[in-house]
Amino acid sequence: MTPGLPPAMDRPHFIGIGGAGMSGIAKILAQRGAQVAGSDSRASATGDALRALGVTVHLGHDGANLADDASCVVVSSAIREDNPELAAAHERGVPVVHRSDALASLMDGLRPIAVAGTHGKTTTTSMLAVALSTLDLDPSYAIGGDLDAPGSNALHGKGEIFVAEADESDRSFHKYAPEVAIVLNVELDHHANYASMDEIYESFETFAGRITPGGTLVIAADQAGAVELTRRVRESSSLKVVTYGESASSDVRIHKITPRGLTSEVTVLIDGKLLTFTVSVPGRHYAHNAVAALAAGVAMGIPAHNLAAALKSYTGVKRRLQLKGEAAGVQVIDSYAHHPTEMTADLEAMRSAVGDSRILVVFQPHLFSRTQELGVEMGQALALADASVVLDIYPAREDPIPGITSALIIDAARKAGADVTAESAKDAIPDVVAGMTKPGDLVLTMGAGDVTDLGPKILDRLGLDGLSD
Repeated sequence: MTPGLPPAMDRPHFIGIGGAGMSGIAKILAQRGAQVAGSDSRASATGDALRALGVTVHLGHDGANLADDASCVVVSSAIREDNPELAAAHERGVPVVHRSDALASLMDGLRPIAVAGTHGKTTTTSMLAVALSTLDLDPSYAIGGDLDAPGSNALHGKGEIFVAEADESDRSFHKYAPEVAIVLNVELDHHANYASMDEIYESFETFAGRITPGGTLVIAADQAGAVELTRRVRESSSLKVVTYGESASSDVRIHKITPRGLTSEVTVLIDGKLLTFTVSVPGRHYAHNAVAALAAGVAMGIPAHNLAAALKSYTGVKRRLQLKGEAAGVQVIDSYAHHPTEMTADLEAMRSAVGDSRILVVFQPHLFSRTQELGVEMGQALALADASVVLDIYPAREDPIPGITSALIIDAARKAGADVTAESAKDAIPDVVAGMTKPGDLVLTMGAGDVTDLGPKILDRLGLDGLSD
């Protein structure tokens, strides 16, 4: 199956084309034959990967970047109205398309699986994409992270299935009409867009209501927010719901999760039969993600035993407990965790994997609004580490909030008994870490901002003679 180009998407211009979501859509359009162009604020490996596909990538934002024959301008919610390229589009009457509408148009005529939830979307989407590819089903996919190389976050496949990460942060997942939807968990986050849990539930209900007739909602049975959403959906619709988890009431029940170093062995009861398979990444939460992927694939008509075997092929995605390297007996792993639940899950997974080895976290809070609402819980999560270094808040798209700093997290961590060091200078981190670590330790760079850049620098520094005795 080879869908054509959506209307007005034959010569698109992407503002912020290097972003995970934007670059994936751009890549698929280029693979479908569109003349794609865009701009980004800085050079990146993702930009280089797009150029290899024939995409024009401008560095910096300037109205002159917008070609005379551009058919539309694609934006995300992070693009501000004063962006010069967006202003040029408005002045010239070039249609402006939100990223979610562009992605929705790419799914037309295919069988979409949309993966939603406050945490775990990228991992679960990646698991499905890898497993379906292993089974030679040649899916299309759009993921919020790279699988194994820059630009590997998306692919235009020839099969009939399209797997997409469905972003709830700005309600853009309301644009999709999936055959199967996964909801991994429902928690309060994205405080700039949601004022309460009721708003979150309403948003996820709307998403569930977009599932096509005859489709299926696959949803967690062990997480309180997902349980409440299930109750609401069942009260208001006749939608087919398949629950998964360790709860005895689960339709796909997890009987056992056995940690095996940096992997897990999972046994589930599905369709009345026990099935055991390997998940090639550590942690209970990743095992649950794999079972969600299994349940979704079965809902699409794929035999469970085939899919279970194929899930073993998934070995991780960049920034999701990704091993960056080892130097002087110290392993450095990168974690995208930025919400307290994610931080706790990744730290528990690492503790299970490394046993008595010390765990040191370099944490960069992400967003002022998130820190304002969840900073105390972030600090409490850091108490699971043996020691932590906390950087300043990474603002991303937000302006500062008076009085909200990393001190909120540090104070909470210390009250929870954590060993925490504050460090505002990113350039100082390699030396700070070298002075704190010993052979056998594990260092986690943690957060959704540019803290990921520190891993290689820490390894370089550890490769010298900077370990403490």
